[in-house]
Amino acid sequence: MQRPTWFLDEADSLGRENTDPEHVARYDEKEDARAAAEVAMLRELLPATTSDVVDLGAGTGQFALLAAEQWENVTAVDPSPVMLDLLRRKAEAALSSLRIVEAGYLTYDRPAASVDLIYSRYALHHLPDFWKAIALSRIRTMLRPGGILRLWDVVYHFPLDGAIERIEHWCSTGYSTVEGGWTRADLEEHVRDEHSTFTWLLEPMLGEAGFAIEESDYDDDGIFAKYLLRAI
Repeated sequence: MQRPTWFLDEADSLGRENTDPEHVARYDEKEDARAAAEVAMLRELLPATTSDVVDLGAGTGQFALLAAEQWENVTAVDPSPVMLDLLRRKAEAALSSLRIVEAGYLTYDRPAASVDLIYSRYALHHLPDFWKAIALSRIRTMLRPGGILRLWDVVYHFPLDGAIERIEHWCSTGYSTVEGGWTRADLEEHVRDEHSTFTWLLEPMLGEAGFAIEESDYDDDGIFAKYLLRAI
C-alpha cells in the first residue's frame, strides 16, 4: 500500500547521534546491551533453532550478531545507514549469516504471522507516542499468535509530581567527557529531543496493539523498563 504523504519519515527521528559516524564508532564502548544474557533468556523461551527472529532498531548489532549464532533466521533492521555500515563490517568479519535490512518500525514489512520473536532495545523512543502505537500494531501483525516481543527502553516510571527531580537526577549521572560514556549533554538531549514516554502511557498501547505483558521490570530510578510480551 502506498504510504500517505503525512506518514512519519523515520530518517527524521533517528536522533542526531545515530547519524554521527564518530558516535557510532564509539557506541559499543559506551553501551553494553547485555546481549549474551538476553539471547540466553530468549533461547530458553524459543528453543527451536529454525525460529524466525527480528531485531528492530538493531544499531551496531550487539544482540543480532549473537542471536544469529543461536537461530538460523535472524534479521537486523535499522533505519540508520551509518549504524548499518558498522554492522555489515562486523557481520562480515564474523562470517555471520545475519540478514541486514535498512528500514524502521514503520517501513519494515513481513507477512502477517510469520515471525516468532521481535527484539527491540533502546529504539522505540525515537518515535512519538502516536507512531509508537502504530509501530506496536505493525509488530503484532508480523508475530505469530503466541510470538514474543522483548522490549527494553527508556520508559519513565515515576509520578508526575516528581518528574523534574527524577530527570534532573538522571542527567546528573552523565559523564563529563565522551570517553567516560554517556555524557550529561547526551542525556539532556535524549529528554529534550527524543520521545521517551511514561509506563502508564506505553502499557495501554501494548494492550491495545494485542500484547499481554508477561513480565515487566523497572529500574530503581524509574528511567528504564524491560517487558516480555506475548502476542494474543
